[in-house]
Amino acid sequence: MKRMFIAAAVAGAILAPFSAMAAKDSVVFAQQLEPPGLDPRTGAAAAISLTTLYNVYEGLTRIDGDGMVQPLLAKSWTISDDGLTYTFKLEEGVKFHDGADFDSSDVKYTFEANKAEGSQNKRKDRFEVMESIETPDANTVVITLKERRPDLLEQLGESTAVIVDPATDANNATAPVGTGPYKFESWTKGDNLKLTAADTYRDKDNLPIKEVTIRFIGDGTARLAALLSGDVDATDVPPELLSNDALKDGYNVIIGNTNGEVIVSTNNANPALSKLKVRQAIAHAINRQEVIDGAMFGYGTPIGTHFAPHHPDYVDLTGTYPFDPELSKKLLAEAGYPDGLELSFKLPPVENYARQGGQIIAAQLEKAGFKINIENVDWPKWLDEVYKNKNYDLSIVAHVEPMDIGIYTRDNYYFNYKNPKLNETVAAAESAASPEERTKLLQEAQKILAEDAVNGYVFQLPRIIVARQGLNGVWKDLPLFATDVARMSWSD
Repeated sequence: MKRMFIAAAVAGAILAPFSAMAAKDSVVFAQQLEPPGLDPRTGAAAAISLTTLYNVYEGLTRIDGDGMVQPLLAKSWTISDDGLTYTFKLEEGVKFHDGADFDSSDVKYTFEANKAEGSQNKRKDRFEVMESIETPDANTVVITLKERRPDLLEQLGESTAVIVDPATDANNATAPVGTGPYKFESWTKGDNLKLTAADTYRDKDNLPIKEVTIRFIGDGTARLAALLSGDVDATDVPPELLSNDALKDGYNVIIGNTNGEVIVSTNNANPALSKLKVRQAIAHAINRQEVIDGAMFGYGTPIGTHFAPHHPDYVDLTGTYPFDPELSKKLLAEAGYPDGLELSFKLPPVENYARQGGQIIAAQLEKAGFKINIENVDWPKWLDEVYKNKNYDLSIVAHVEPMDIGIYTRDNYYFNYKNPKLNETVAAAESAASPEERTKLLQEAQKILAEDAVNGYVFQLPRIIVARQGLNGVWKDLPLFATDVARMSWSD
């Protein structure tokens, strides 16, 4: 059935009128998941930043496609010798989409709101480390830290640090207002999001793309069909469809890296899962390569801890608990479950790594003596039951934020994992005085997580996207989840 559908899509693409193709000043993207809201500071879903970061919202800095820090709302900065004080000079003449002027007071408001009691910012800790935020004039911000943060400039380019307009902040989840090149036009739930070039944007005359449509198409075959018919210009494509002959001419198949660690997330508060031997049994039961081959058609890099393999500080710890289902059974029995252990396994609606990968991992766990009850859930239910209320035993998800090993130190995080030594190690790494010291501490933290088998560490999520030839500026790698349309253009 899938092959027939693709063949029909190919035929449709051949017969599609030229007018179906994108105009040279517009672009249509398709993505699998629809964002649950449009404020990237507070929502956990990567789909939020993928649609809004650098398009609607901007931060003081920007991360480019090579992972390098670039100026954005801050045109320059200086750092004190002790690494505690950052002085930012802001771009002048910047306006929010509602016409309000942007200045240093907006930075102060945003960052203080991010660290305030009751803040829902995903990385609240990054702003709590700010001792003071001073605004000596409209175009200068001086941030003094309680302790060193060598990664601060990178962190200020992420979705959690975008600058918002105080007057419209409360409505950003549904009617976002930023300083970016594109303003929010409309959101048809279940179908698409539309952005248009903002008249208020400081460099509006140099925007090659004037209109942006992001379509939400859950099925991978349907996304491919939309691409081949000319209705979509770029989309992520399931790896099993990349061999389609229709992609050989007129399309660029882009394979790269992301910072997404695919893990079997584990509720460490569950009485059974709080036992190290049970978690070790899970780790020994997982055959990473079988998951990569079966769910991702060979795309993906095995991981043994929560860290990106392409990062220079990564340690290969995949051998900590090698695949050994017999040892898994033995550990399960030693932990008090000689007749097996029944666990729920909630799978979010992501085609390959979650739904297909989850089925493969469930079968592997069954062979090792576990009894797995799979429950397929939609994204809002996953966010509510697993992420927010921690009502689960096992789940599977890709954690996509860069350098996010610090999530294991958060109080009340959904893993329910507590380890004072890890907290101390990560905190020391974040404020390390030298790169060498930081590397040593980050590698120690990786080993703690691997040996504790906090989660089942499976593989690094690849970047797989197909774009119509002529669309320039599509990132090969995703150092963070963003679709930087302002720096894209069409060529003949």
